[in-house]
Amino acid sequence: MFFIKKVAVVKLSLKLISVFFSLVISTSVLSQSVPPPESEVRKQLPLEELRRFSEVFDRIKNSYVEPVDDAKVLEDAIRGMISGLDPHSSYLEPEAFDELREHTSGEFGGVGIEISLEDGFIRVIAPIDDTPAVSAGIKAGDLITRIDDESVKSMGLNDAIKRMRGKPGTEIVLTVLRDGEDKPLNIEVVRDVIKVTSVKHRMLGEQYAYIRITQFQGNTGADLKKALGKVQEKNPLQGIILDLRNNPGGVLQAAVEVVDAFIDKGMIVYTQGRLASADTEFMATADVVLAKVPMVVLINSGSASASEIVAGALQDHKRAVIMGTGSFGKGSVQTILPLTQRRALKLTTARYFTPSGRTIQAKGIQPDVVVEEAELKKVEGRGFPKEKDLSGHLFNGQANKPKDTELEEAQKGLSQRDYQLYEALNLLKALSIIGKVTAS
Repeated sequence: MFFIKKVAVVKLSLKLISVFFSLVISTSVLSQSVPPPESEVRKQLPLEELRRFSEVFDRIKNSYVEPVDDAKVLEDAIRGMISGLDPHSSYLEPEAFDELREHTSGEFGGVGIEISLEDGFIRVIAPIDDTPAVSAGIKAGDLITRIDDESVKSMGLNDAIKRMRGKPGTEIVLTVLRDGEDKPLNIEVVRDVIKVTSVKHRMLGEQYAYIRITQFQGNTGADLKKALGKVQEKNPLQGIILDLRNNPGGVLQAAVEVVDAFIDKGMIVYTQGRLASADTEFMATADVVLAKVPMVVLINSGSASASEIVAGALQDHKRAVIMGTGSFGKGSVQTILPLTQRRALKLTTARYFTPSGRTIQAKGIQPDVVVEEAELKKVEGRGFPKEKDLSGHLFNGQANKPKDTELEEAQKGLSQRDYQLYEALNLLKALSIIGKVTAS
């Protein structure tokens, strides 16, 4: 009797699920003049797997040690369905949906890291500039295994994010595995309100500009144009360094606007997916802000997504020399698909391609000039004497010319603080010299 009842329940559940999926498929083809035959609909439905799903649902409902809420079980099923696709697709419940909007607006609470899920653990794509994570020593590539001594293996990405967020001033301990370290590191991080300044700039000497983009937000394009205007106020630029290291990406349109500021024609990026709506092309406009000035773009393994779009486009257009190390390799497009009750799907719907047709996904952008992170040390010693050191040397007969003391000051100690930036500045000076020679 029990067996007959259970079979009846399973058949009823299967019937309901089949009706649901049939309605979904019917809705997706309403625009067609002739509906597909029932046999085709049944072929599209994996009936055996639906029967298995129905049976598991029924077993949980009737046999689990404690009563379970049907809605919770189905929500968990949705999360599992999405998590099995790729690391960047996710099911956004109200809190996660709100956090996503906060993240792209440039102000949110937490420790300040961009993360992804990798084999059940949390991989740090990049720590965000001027945040507690950077101050504590979190680095791109770190693998977070525990949060406050609790394993992240069964947490999932959204739960890990929730645990890392909290009241400003409170402390959290992250256990990380890092390449080159023999044992796990326990890193204490004090939470704070994260306010991300998307674009930063300063001068390296009088004629070389340094612009750092920490993250691509809705206002990044406009902020970049303002920064480019300021660095050109005093003297004509001889070169510009665009620093995209440890930039985890962000808003696609912002990346397009950044590239558009440096080129006046041609394709910037295009996407391809299964749906026609996922196939898009983004073209440059004639509204260029800074053309022909020698340019170096710095990238590393923490440069992802929108950063790779910018680097790839400028590389394909021969507009900039890409320097540093290979980028992260996130070349997929995520679309937010709103659902009911303030829920949404963040679903991967397409792939990015550079103007020349190169895929970014799992390959990244390879620099034109590879420069690893390093520390340059000056060899101690006085060296050989020069003519000016000899007693009674002749005067050269020319007045002393003023030196670019600002450039010398900017380079002082730069090789120890940031070797990659030091090399980028040296390359810019060389390009400037070559440009002058070519022009003459």
